[in-house]
Amino acid sequence: MLMNRRKIIKSFTLLPLAGTLIPFKSLFANDVEQLTVAGELPADINIFQSIGVEPIINCRGTFTIIGGSIERPEVRAAMEAASKDFVQYDELADGIGKRLAEITGAEWGMVSAGCAAGMKHVTAACITGGNPEKLIRIPDLTGFEKTEVVIPKSSRNVYDHAIRNTGVKIIEVNTPEELENALNERTAMIYIMSYKESEPGQPLSTENIAKIAKPHKIPILIDAAAEVLTIPNIHLQRGADVVVYSGGKAICGPQCAGLVLGRKDILMSAWQASAPHHGPGRDNKVGREEMMGMLAAVETWTKRDHAAEWKTWLSWLDNIAKKVSGIQGVTTSVFEPTELSNRSPVLNIYWDPAKLNITGEEIAEELVRNKPRIEIGGQTKDGKSSISITTGQMQPGNDLIVAERLYNVLSQKRSPKNTVMAKPAAILSGSWDATIAFFSSTSNHMLFIEQDGNWLKGSHKGDFTVRELTGTIEGDKVKLRSIDRHPADSVTFIFSGTISGDLISGSIYMGEYRTATFTAKRSNFKMKKQEIIVPGGPPLAT
Repeated sequence: MLMNRRKIIKSFTLLPLAGTLIPFKSLFANDVEQLTVAGELPADINIFQSIGVEPIINCRGTFTIIGGSIERPEVRAAMEAASKDFVQYDELADGIGKRLAEITGAEWGMVSAGCAAGMKHVTAACITGGNPEKLIRIPDLTGFEKTEVVIPKSSRNVYDHAIRNTGVKIIEVNTPEELENALNERTAMIYIMSYKESEPGQPLSTENIAKIAKPHKIPILIDAAAEVLTIPNIHLQRGADVVVYSGGKAICGPQCAGLVLGRKDILMSAWQASAPHHGPGRDNKVGREEMMGMLAAVETWTKRDHAAEWKTWLSWLDNIAKKVSGIQGVTTSVFEPTELSNRSPVLNIYWDPAKLNITGEEIAEELVRNKPRIEIGGQTKDGKSSISITTGQMQPGNDLIVAERLYNVLSQKRSPKNTVMAKPAAILSGSWDATIAFFSSTSNHMLFIEQDGNWLKGSHKGDFTVRELTGTIEGDKVKLRSIDRHPADSVTFIFSGTISGDLISGSIYMGEYRTATFTAKRSNFKMKKQEIIVPGGPPLAT
């Protein structure tokens, strides 16, 4: 007989907190043998494997690209309960705002669709002052009084796209004097990323910025996305007006939720600028499930035994350290961070790559690309390689799997690497017309290459900028890299191709933007030789 639909749904609520889910066979008991219909979930694999995706043991931290954090059981229970009834969202937001204020000591609280969405809504609130007539005109700020956001240069980051999306002009400052001079009647807000430059004693600490901003009545927004939650809130105590957290990081709430705390008037306007209301924030919808789940995460945060969690994390690292320390040439150390962001113990494992014939980067790649997949950090610096194991999102039993896998990889005997580069199969010096195919468009770029044996350098002319190009050629294999840099942002192009005659073809690894393909043909473009005449003085005619 076919499995009862209700029983399948009920089974999902039994999924454990472990890093790898228990197999469906153990969930569905006697029903699993009856799974014969095409499209039903196969036995003995977890839910991700059922669609061809291999899960990952997270020893890296709360990175969104691998899922952020594991929601607490209390969070999932609250979300499940919230899914059973309808509610008026403004009433729900008011109830949550009041309860968050009671728990955290902040004046008010709000749940957004992630930390970045919270930043966007707060910016919109500071631009509009809660005026809907202004709100629906964003990002066209023509006629607005408040159109600028001031950001210390040290706080510029990829996430301030959320602020720029409202149409504001960003004003960068480097010193308190520049900050004072930058503030005017157009300044809507000051944004600070919580980092060492904003700590007490720094020139642009939150306290110093607050002293300058308060007389002008300009609100301060703190981005504390990956931080642990402090109660009472340390950022509000230092003079910030609003602080924003990611729900799916240290707090272990819903991945698609953010926590916003601070001044009630600003947060009421920020809620107005978010869904279910129409306007520029409609695309940042947060559901009743995430709202109640985020509230449950904050409630649970105040009851968690954080000291006991820390001891458990240290015990996992100790198990891994003991296992790999038996390998000759391998040493370990544990780092216990005290700062608020990404606060969890880290195990660092060191060795000489010339002796083990493998680097930290290579081990990190080996572990994440092969089963069981394990995400770790890896680097080589000053002739020494290392990998790092971050505990904050490891789950019970992960330490034993990681210890065994690392021991096997690190203790493997490897031959010394051949460091002699293959002779180049071609001379690439000159200009190349490159056609780059993205997912749904193509662009025409140019590569200007100078070759010195196996080494390449030059420039890469993209759609908007020209940037430095570096690379190598070994045999017919060509590797090139360029970085399109912008304030708070960058896009890396890593070309990997094969040269055949006057054509190079291959792929371009673009990090989070995935992979494009390219073909580059030797260009007919030739620089004309022309004598340059330098005038003897100012022009006598035009």
